[in-house]
Amino acid sequence: MLTEQKIWTVKTNQWKTVKAFATDNTMPDMVLVFGSTENFKNPAVMQEVKNLYPQAILMGCTTSGEIANGFIEDDSMVCTAIKFEKSTIKTSSVKVSAADDSIAVGEKLIEQLPTENLKHVFVLSEGLNINGTKLVEGMRNKLPQGVNVSGGLAGDGANFKETYILENQNGAHQNTVMAVGIYGNDFKVGYGSYGGWDIFGVERMVTKSTNNVLYEIDNSPALSLYKSFLGEQSAQLPASGLLFPLSLRTQNGDEPVVRTILAIDEDKQSLTFAGDIPEGSYVKLMKANIDHLVDGAHTAAERANSTMGSSDAELAVLVSCVGRKLVMKQMTEEEIEAVHEVLGADTTLTGFYSYGEISPFGKGSACSLHNQTMTVTTFSEK
Repeated sequence: MLTEQKIWTVKTNQWKTVKAFATDNTMPDMVLVFGSTENFKNPAVMQEVKNLYPQAILMGCTTSGEIANGFIEDDSMVCTAIKFEKSTIKTSSVKVSAADDSIAVGEKLIEQLPTENLKHVFVLSEGLNINGTKLVEGMRNKLPQGVNVSGGLAGDGANFKETYILENQNGAHQNTVMAVGIYGNDFKVGYGSYGGWDIFGVERMVTKSTNNVLYEIDNSPALSLYKSFLGEQSAQLPASGLLFPLSLRTQNGDEPVVRTILAIDEDKQSLTFAGDIPEGSYVKLMKANIDHLVDGAHTAAERANSTMGSSDAELAVLVSCVGRKLVMKQMTEEEIEAVHEVLGADTTLTGFYSYGEISPFGKGSACSLHNQTMTVTTFSEK
């Protein structure tokens, strides 16, 4: 596997090569493109991406921050070109008409991919008009035995207004989900996910909810109870909810996932989350500890390494959450450095800050939707 990475920023108004192919005539099979919403909406910038890689499959999304090797960019375009030496790829894409269709979207996305010798699926999804939990459920319904999926939901800075998916050479579109299936006996994939948030308070039961809307916890109005936890910071809801996500587990023994608040409803005393909150599940409140968040990124990378086995990662795609970026602020790059430390300097890093992360926890687990979590997917043909 060979990789090349180029970055375009508004400041410089030119492309900078971070890492080049060994030879100038290398023709990539695929290019991952991560950038700001404004750049994705700029026809001139998008045309330059196509001009750079006219024959490659283009796959990308808008973000809340772009990752290029050991650094985080904003208002940029990061292109990571990939030449597979021993593997092949196929793509699929589906339009999203409404969030209620998310299971069907996930199922159709996988059904479009050939299953013979399929090793992994990487997916990028519309970030707002989708139920990420249901999307993952649909994909899991159709995935062949032993095949997993990772990826994330597109971002839009901290605006939560519009997100776009780059759908091959067809350009950037809203309300789209795109997947790439990777095939071949020499292809190796690793994945890991971890949050690192501190849990406090007692565990409570979800007694009334519908999909991703939470109405009651322990038979008490969810919003009132949540505000009592936050104290003075409840006045800044829903924005302050990024600082206090929920840890959610559905059954004894399940590893908890993290859920982030997107909206509140004073009249219904409800909380809307980025993923489902099933009735009968259990929740605990969480708070940020910067050191532990960085340690969480380190753990996610270690899990990805463990899943890879004896192969060294040649490429790693990092999908972290906009909430982590807003909490860590100027220290955000420390979590990227933690991943780089585990994987080593020879691994090309790319990725983005998202509205939701899709990944298994690690070896032997199925994919889940995460919030406020660092996820790492590693690739190799060694």
